[in-house]
Amino acid sequence: MTKNFIFTGLIGLAALSTTIHQQGFAQVTAEQVAQIKNVTGSIISEDGKFVAYTLSEPLDPKKENGFSQSHLYLLNTVTNTTIPFFTGSSVSQVSFRPQKGTITFLSRGANDKTNALYEIHVNGGEAKKIFTHSSNISSYSWSADGNSIAFISAEKGKQPKTSLTYSPKFFEEDYNDQNAYIVKIGDAPSSTQKLNLNGGAAYLIKWSPDGSKIAVSVAPSASVDDSYMAQKIKVVNTATRDIIAEVDNEGKLGQITWSPDSKYIALIGAYDLNDPTDGSLLIVAATGGKPTVIDGGYAGKMEQIYWLANNSIHFLSSEGTSNTIGTIQPNGNNRQYLYKTDVANITSFSVNKNGQISYTANTPQHPSELFTLAGGRKNNMAQRRTTSNEWLGNLKLGKQEVISYKARDGKYDIQGMLIYPIDYVAGTRVPLITVVHGGPESHYSNGWLTAYSMPGQMGAAKGYAVFYPNYRGSTGRGTDFTYSSQGDLSGKEFDDIVDGVDYLIEKGIADKNRVGVTGGSYGGYASAWMSTYYSDRFAASVMFVGISNNISKFGTSDIPTEMRLVHERGNIWDDWDKQLKISPIYYADRAKTPILIMHGAEDPRVHPAQSMELYRHLKVRQPNLPVRLIYYPGEGHGNARSGSRYDYNLRMMQWFDVYLKSGNAKAKMPGLDLPE
Repeated sequence: MTKNFIFTGLIGLAALSTTIHQQGFAQVTAEQVAQIKNVTGSIISEDGKFVAYTLSEPLDPKKENGFSQSHLYLLNTVTNTTIPFFTGSSVSQVSFRPQKGTITFLSRGANDKTNALYEIHVNGGEAKKIFTHSSNISSYSWSADGNSIAFISAEKGKQPKTSLTYSPKFFEEDYNDQNAYIVKIGDAPSSTQKLNLNGGAAYLIKWSPDGSKIAVSVAPSASVDDSYMAQKIKVVNTATRDIIAEVDNEGKLGQITWSPDSKYIALIGAYDLNDPTDGSLLIVAATGGKPTVIDGGYAGKMEQIYWLANNSIHFLSSEGTSNTIGTIQPNGNNRQYLYKTDVANITSFSVNKNGQISYTANTPQHPSELFTLAGGRKNNMAQRRTTSNEWLGNLKLGKQEVISYKARDGKYDIQGMLIYPIDYVAGTRVPLITVVHGGPESHYSNGWLTAYSMPGQMGAAKGYAVFYPNYRGSTGRGTDFTYSSQGDLSGKEFDDIVDGVDYLIEKGIADKNRVGVTGGSYGGYASAWMSTYYSDRFAASVMFVGISNNISKFGTSDIPTEMRLVHERGNIWDDWDKQLKISPIYYADRAKTPILIMHGAEDPRVHPAQSMELYRHLKVRQPNLPVRLIYYPGEGHGNARSGSRYDYNLRMMQWFDVYLKSGNAKAKMPGLDLPE
């Protein structure tokens, strides 16, 4: 499907490359970022001849304010050719159907009331709808014989009776029911059979290889908080549909998979209840009980697993700013790396019975693409299979490198990435944009770091250096590092960011009078903190869906339990004074940093009032300070639609161009019109 580029109109990729070359475009712009395509997932066939993958294609922001479309493509690994396989509507949950030589996926056609399960043969033809349910299917798992699926569907819960002409909204009492079912798929699918889970909301589901059991994770309710912190694995007998075993896992849960002999379950989950992420590898018997962490002490984070043989589990992991694909035995022994990269961010992988691998990855030079690895060998050479943004090859990029510096307390070496301005001359001091990730249980890898909310190569094209610190509390360096910021919100974690700025000033790269900051969610919290508490250090700030008042944040967020267990490590009401003193509004009297505040109007995670509180404090207490608040209607915790993303991007870069490039906090506020 050809997409519009704002400066070229409707043209193909080849024509686009030519047009860019002829017009002399040499640098990444907001218009180009708005049209970036990303390979988002892949599945390799059992014989290794095909890889089915999804390509996310954004809408033209000048024509539609809508969601990106995810289309199905097929790679023939023998001929090294790719073809669009299903682009009629957006797809998800792509899988090779066992024993059938077909690809299945979820999609919602123009005439579908809900999404449905579709099937298409690897040799092509029309996609056929093979199953639909009364409500949307959120996930499914094939039985090993390819004849049945287990699936989860969210259905409307019991509605209160009323004779009135309106229905009130019962806050946190009107969750959908998330039920699990099994159904035999054939020319005439059998009636669905509900799994007897004794209440709760189902999330993850996986059929055992021998067909006799299904593992399903269940939370007490469908609340976001319970989905984060309270999913427990149940093992269900497929014949009776009753629970036969329960797993006593704690905290966050990311993935479940079976051993080939169906005797054990591997999961990626929390190390313990206080772990802020699902980054450990655990094993438990199918008979239930307490799972065992087999990679304790690992200075990395497990991202994805696949149990290929009874004595070998494939894994994808993050190690600092690098990524690895490897194998490990179920007892935790014999960890081996099949592939490791320091210059790519691997986002997902798939492996078949022969050990052949497909994976998606982005690098400092390009957004996410499809790669393959031959199976069973160490130090494999990766083969890039797709080029989804051909125009990017004609552009000049700023140099990107991993940096490391010592935290002021001497406890850690902090890692991060730095993108230099294009054609940077060593020894030249330049304006610096600091980009802070959210979480804080997240991290940046050394891959593509440019998006609608991340200046990256757009900043490099405008003469900025762009800095991405992985401050303490970030993932990818083991549980000790991830736990290190708990109970110390805005403390040493944010000092680490400032220490990185000082390092770049000391190196003669950053101009100390022209340092900016931006970030979303927890990164928005950091942006607010830097523009109040650390305001003397920052010349401009762009805050996105950020926190300004930790007391009211707790009372208006959908994750209060997670906040208590993995961030605060305690109750906020035990020390109200402390909560105020780690809130940016407390330091509004220090503020002299021009700040642009942007927020999704329907954000359930960090309520939009958090941005209003900071705006109001600054407007009243610092009336001459340049401050602007923008709400995006229909958006939540981050912008998802093409138009609102493009608008955000343009206004972010405009704010930095006005206040950071000049270093003049008294510069005239930009107008409300979008910059040209």
